[in-house]
Amino acid sequence: MIELTRTVKSFLPKKSIPSQKSRTKSPWRQPLAVLGGTIIFIWVALALFASSIAPYDPLAQTAVKLAAPSAHHWFGTDELSRDVLSRVIYGARISLPLAILLVILTTLIGSIIGAIAGYFGGKIDFTIMRITDMFFAFPGIILAMALAAALGPELRNAVLAITIVAWPVYARLVRGLILNAKNNEYVKASSLLGSSSLRTLLVDLRPNISGPVFVLSALQVGDALLLLSGLSFLGLGAQPPSAEWGAMVSTGAVNFDKWWVGLFPGLAILSAVLAFNFIGDTLRDALDPRTARALRS
Repeated sequence: MIELTRTVKSFLPKKSIPSQKSRTKSPWRQPLAVLGGTIIFIWVALALFASSIAPYDPLAQTAVKLAAPSAHHWFGTDELSRDVLSRVIYGARISLPLAILLVILTTLIGSIIGAIAGYFGGKIDFTIMRITDMFFAFPGIILAMALAAALGPELRNAVLAITIVAWPVYARLVRGLILNAKNNEYVKASSLLGSSSLRTLLVDLRPNISGPVFVLSALQVGDALLLLSGLSFLGLGAQPPSAEWGAMVSTGAVNFDKWWVGLFPGLAILSAVLAFNFIGDTLRDALDPRTARALRS
């Protein structure tokens, strides 16, 4: 009887077992990833086509002063009779590109300094790490405020101040990654074959450390946007009449009873920061699935 059962089962169609790849859903299809990508796409489109999308000139003073949201001015007007919606749209042209530029600059500077410290070690590593410890000893926003105030209240100086403050994060990360990777066999083999230090860093080590650096960069775009908006809010960044989100929130704080003046630029900052954080988390999941599964479990 047992042999007959086995014989019958051998002729029955076998159920296909789904592979691990098919069971695992792509991180980029997760709801938060789709939401973050959609928000970023909308803001990029608004920034690129602001002149065609904005209903009014962001500097035109032709409306009623401090008018509440209406059919003619969806986000109302500010204290100088300017359309808030148009200024929010044009503000994307300033805030988003500068935040991305800040991250690119700090990533390049911090990665180069951290790679030098981790690869050469010794006194070079000790000196660089003590300098980074000095930066970490102060809150980032306080140090950025001091530098921006010393350089002068200007958007360019605010970008420079944040760049000076933010690079140590990347330097410490890259240094740790280099220390873990430089003792691998392929790095030693490359050195024995006569490769220079520059070639070893760029060809052998760079591909193995780029993933965590990209993840940190994506997450830091939101922080850079907050820092830049914070300096503009305090009057150390964008100056009037520039349509910048942080400066617009500062105007709303002065006219606190007119809630629409500061609410909509604040929502713009909130949405952009959340979107970049969602993309950073998704990028981490895509580059390191084991970490993502451990966090979800």
